Amino acid sequence: MRTRGALQTLAKVWRHRLGRFGLLVLGLLAVCAMAAPVISPFDPTAIDYEAILLPPDASYWFGTDELGRDILSRIIYGSTTSLQVMVLSIAASLAVGIVIGLSAGYFGGWYDDVVMRVMDGLLAFPMIILALAIIAVLGPDLFNAIIAIAIVNAPGFARLVRGQVLTVRESEFVQAARAIGMGDARILRRHVWPSVRGNVLVYASLKSSAALITESALSFLGLGVQPPAPTWGSMLSTSMQYWDAWWMGVFPGLAIFLTVLALNFVGDALRDALDVRLGD
Repeated sequence: MRTRGALQTLAKVWRHRLGRFGLLVLGLLAVCAMAAPVISPFDPTAIDYEAILLPPDASYWFGTDELGRDILSRIIYGSTTSLQVMVLSIAASLAVGIVIGLSAGYFGGWYDDVVMRVMDGLLAFPMIILALAIIAVLGPDLFNAIIAIAIVNAPGFARLVRGQVLTVRESEFVQAARAIGMGDARILRRHVWPSVRGNVLVYASLKSSAALITESALSFLGLGVQPPAPTWGSMLSTSMQYWDAWWMGVFPGLAIFLTVLALNFVGDALRDALDVRLGD
């Protein structure tokens, strides 16, 4: 039944005009990430001093960079990094935020006060500033970038889940479950979480774009994945030194723009698909 419901939701997103565009772009991103060694025309780290700063042509569709590396190949391989960071960081922040939000909203009391004040403290920092501080402590690395982005996004999930739980926990069906002796863990799993997960999934899809932008910003500043591994953010950073080679910045920037746009479109379509007031 759960699989059927997920397929029905996906079908609604597909019928959404902008949602369909978003799914197609994200599908292309996933294909690039999983099949990069097969579809990439060149080795993304191979240096060719005879092909330095070549504009787009029949051999190099997106041109080459300052070391003669194929930009298209680097963008394709960069999609692997972007997808890894985006999926793993959002999954981690989602898991932490759900646990904190469900427990704080359902049990309340001093635990709710303490935990939510900690979350408020984290939310007081701008996302990129907090991520930079965490990276400064942990060091620049792919895994550390995932940890940093997960930490800065977890408070938002926690507050969202808590707010939803505060509304649901006093509902008649939850009170009835308590009256027949159902345990708290079972109530949370069978009654509370199903009532709030729709909004959480929509929020997760929208926060994925913020995670991608944060990863790109960290790489742009040299604090994400380290060279020679290709990332969209680091490619943009390098392009700042070569204004005449417009292709070095345009194509990585376009990749970031289209991915963020697709994530937002899918989030909007998912919100509409899960809104029972809109019907079919």
